[in-house]
Amino acid sequence: MGEASENLKVEKPPDKQGVLLRKSALYLVIAVAIFLLGLIPMWLTARERARQLRAAQNELRLQKIEQALASACIDARRAEYEPARQAASDFFTALNHEVTGGSSELLTPAQQEALKPLMAQRDDLITLLARSDPASADRLSDLYVAYRKAMSPAQNQGTAR
Repeated sequence: MGEASENLKVEKPPDKQGVLLRKSALYLVIAVAIFLLGLIPMWLTARERARQLRAAQNELRLQKIEQALASACIDARRAEYEPARQAASDFFTALNHEVTGGSSELLTPAQQEALKPLMAQRDDLITLLARSDPASADRLSDLYVAYRKAMSPAQNQGTAR
């Protein structure tokens, strides 16, 4: 009987504080896991939206460049040479930025090469517009057609990113 009483003394009742601590840690781990499971789809969605935003911003930049050239064409046709000169200058400045130092996402290498010869016309066109020369309207129209051809997807589909 002495041994039985010793065995009873050795076994201690479970520590309520230790059990509570283990349960709390388990609940915390489960909560963190659930949070991370919810965070991952949201992160993937945010990443996709950021990619779409970049694509839309790039398209907008291209449209603004084309719009500046179209505006210069229209203004020159209407014999409004100073606004045409300013729009042409804006076009050439933006185009130069994209062709020589722009991001690689915006233009393909084939587009960059096709647009470089257009840059050579800058000084002549700006001078014609500054002199209010009616020939500038035809030159701007030709430049617009060349720009559209250089930017057409059919010409650059093999190198599109």
